[in-house]
Amino acid sequence: MTEAPAEERRLLVPLYAHPATHPEAWAQLQAVAPLLYGVVLNAADGPGHRPDPAFTEAAGRLRRAGVRLLGYTDTGYGRRRPRAVAADIRRHRRWYDVDGVFLDQVPSGAAVLPHYRRLVLIARTLGARTVALNPGTHPDPGYARLADLLVTFEGSWAEYRRAGVPPWTADHPPGRFCHLVYAVPDDCAEHVARTAERRGAGVHCAVPGDGANPWQSAPLTTGAVR
Repeated sequence: MTEAPAEERRLLVPLYAHPATHPEAWAQLQAVAPLLYGVVLNAADGPGHRPDPAFTEAAGRLRRAGVRLLGYTDTGYGRRRPRAVAADIRRHRRWYDVDGVFLDQVPSGAAVLPHYRRLVLIARTLGARTVALNPGTHPDPGYARLADLLVTFEGSWAEYRRAGVPPWTADHPPGRFCHLVYAVPDDCAEHVARTAERRGAGVHCAVPGDGANPWQSAPLTTGAVR
């Protein structure tokens, strides 16, 4: 298996499933490793209170396959204290040797930009080489200047088909934006990829899952692994 060029590593996978109960999904991630921008590691709505051996093993396998790992950290839409966010980042780094962080529950308004500027600085100081922010919608343009990757859509395939893109996104390279789409029919993976590309998002994920936690499966892919 040869590694795909960096520009083709465009799948960011938030796999919110335990390796012991969903081993097939984790195995599928290894199979498509050359196509992955990264995997969001989420042991317990964050790193949890102690290391989980199953996640340690799964993270190690992905790391050996060359996959970037981002530790899931809830920011509570700006309400969570920086000290608590920093503690989660430290645990992710110490327990699972992640490469970066995925800051979730990010608001879209400009008023809390200073707070998130501080969180991103904390993450980088603690060793995060990649920082992703997830407002799940197009936020104030200032957020695009903070993170390496900005999730500007998270929702269902039906919602994605109707979504729009504000003009300011054209001022940034596609590799800075990510679209996360769930409830995608098996035969629509290519459609999602083309739509993301057309809307200026160089990174995406399409999964078939739905419900309270749709992120329990490996992504739908558009072709054979190189």
